[in-house]
Amino acid sequence: MDTLKYGVAYYFEYLPYDRIDEDIQMMKAANINVVRIGESTWSTYEKQDNVFDFSTLIYTLNKMRDANIQVIVGTPTYALPSWLAKKHPDVMVMNHGIRQNYGARQIMDITNEHFLFHAERIIRNMLTITSNYDNVIGYQIDNETKHYHTASKTVQQQFNQDFGLDYWSNRIDNWQDFPPIESTINASLAGAFSRFQRDLVTNYLSWQANIVKEFMHDDQFVTQNFDFEWRGYSFGVQPDVDHYAAAKPLDIVGVDIYHPSQKQLTGAEISFAGDIARSTKQTNYLVLETQAQAFKNWTPYPNQLYQLAFSHIASGANMIEYWHWHSIHNSFETYWKGLLGHDFQPNPVYDEAAHVGEDFKRLSPQLVNLTHEAEVAFIVDNNSLTATSSDWMEFKVGDNISYNDVFRQLYDTFYKLNVRTDVLNPDTINLENYKLIVVPMLYTASDEFLQKLNEYVENGGHILYTFKSGVANINTKVRTAIQPGIISKSIGAHYNLFVDPNGSALVGTSDFALPENSEISDWSELLELDTAHSLATYDGPWSKYTAITENNYGQGLAWYLGTYTSNEVVRQLVQHILGKLQLTSPYSASFPLVVKTAKNSDNATLDFIFNYSDKLQELELPFSGVELIQSHSVSKDEVIKLNPWDVKIIQREVR
Repeated sequence: MDTLKYGVAYYFEYLPYDRIDEDIQMMKAANINVVRIGESTWSTYEKQDNVFDFSTLIYTLNKMRDANIQVIVGTPTYALPSWLAKKHPDVMVMNHGIRQNYGARQIMDITNEHFLFHAERIIRNMLTITSNYDNVIGYQIDNETKHYHTASKTVQQQFNQDFGLDYWSNRIDNWQDFPPIESTINASLAGAFSRFQRDLVTNYLSWQANIVKEFMHDDQFVTQNFDFEWRGYSFGVQPDVDHYAAAKPLDIVGVDIYHPSQKQLTGAEISFAGDIARSTKQTNYLVLETQAQAFKNWTPYPNQLYQLAFSHIASGANMIEYWHWHSIHNSFETYWKGLLGHDFQPNPVYDEAAHVGEDFKRLSPQLVNLTHEAEVAFIVDNNSLTATSSDWMEFKVGDNISYNDVFRQLYDTFYKLNVRTDVLNPDTINLENYKLIVVPMLYTASDEFLQKLNEYVENGGHILYTFKSGVANINTKVRTAIQPGIISKSIGAHYNLFVDPNGSALVGTSDFALPENSEISDWSELLELDTAHSLATYDGPWSKYTAITENNYGQGLAWYLGTYTSNEVVRQLVQHILGKLQLTSPYSASFPLVVKTAKNSDNATLDFIFNYSDKLQELELPFSGVELIQSHSVSKDEVIKLNPWDVKIIQREVR
């Protein structure tokens, strides 16, 4: 992209009356230059089977073209029309033996032949029209696609894997005798089926992308708006999609990022989701949805919307689109408010968005296509997430602690210490590109990959592991070696027992002073030292065992965190590691001051500085340069002030 894109999702079909000219006038006033349309309006465009009416789509495209507003067209396949469900009831997803009733969105079987036939037909008809518009810059295929736990008879027939199922007499010697997958108690089978379901998403998106590419011009792109594990907002790695595999047929990755706001705003969700999006294809990405006003607890404080826009850019986004332009007047998302309220009038959020648009337009040449260099990478793994976070087997850390809790605890610690990170998976990471690898709960992994991790440390790399790593092979079969198996070699420790801490606590060593809050809970591995030395042990009945280790292996170092502990202990451990590896930021700052560094197309180094708090903060600058937002010079050692929810962008002076 040659400019920053700034936009909204726009639904002319949902308006109570035609006010598109007024909307466009307000968009232009806010410097909005792109809209996303069409992704949820199948029943409007195909009112009955094979009866098409694209008049509202054409009308909207013509209006946007005349206003010089670019358009991303969404294929409308994530919300199927009622006539299709009535004609072919089998298009409704079947899971846990129950076929879903029509009504909600994303309740279709993405493998069903009738669904695929009708989906392809609406896509082809839609693109025949839209491909003629030169203001259509790209296509979003489907919407927040997942497998929806589809487990129909057809899906199970496709899943032809071979596992040893002797346990509880579950052995199957005839494929026709295979029971419903959802009822299995076999971890290997369940894990493989979850992997198979994720592959269904990859295949489905590839299928849609190939159709769209038949119509696309060379200057258009295809994307998809990936989302993340949802806990009332975007929380962690998506369990139901392998983003790294599903992104392969896309030209550019798109994401939907929603986050806490007001006093709860930290920017961590924007950062972790952005790091995943950027790492997936190792390039810039699009934010296809993020909140404007939304709910009463998400309506941003003054200056938060402005700050958030630059937070996305600092993480690697080339586009930000709000969901959505206007607030819908009825139905399920009535109070998921857009930039405009139900009265369609300007409001403080719209006014602040206009301020963003003005500065995006002014600063676009300096902020588009930023590149990022990280010396630290996380390895995340969908197979391990499934194995440690599913209800069908007792592999969880605790009742309320799962894979993404461990990932986010570590990720947020690095984020708040201002350490830039990439987030990759075992299939995409090039270990040699990083000085430190962080491995949360890599429960399942191939022997080959674990050996690569050992070799990486031996050759001078550094790894921080957590508990529940290296336990099982890719088919969730626990290794027969003393745990943690293959990686024990580089960790320099092993364990035979794991326990519930049950009130035990950590005891520090001379090399590692514990913070005041050193509580542990839910899971403890009782580590015994081989070549490693102890950073912390347990008290009470487990006092002879180690909880946290550090080991020199070859030319590198490996750390192992064997228990689930407090944020303060994790922060202390990460600071200990960063100090040893000299990976600290040149800025003497930590949260609520967040610093993100990038380079622009002129090879200038930019430091984005955010104050994620409601109090004035001060920061001494380690560099001279120019502050881009206010356009004034700053000097090395100068102390700058950041108001509540403020952002500054320092372009470093070339030395």
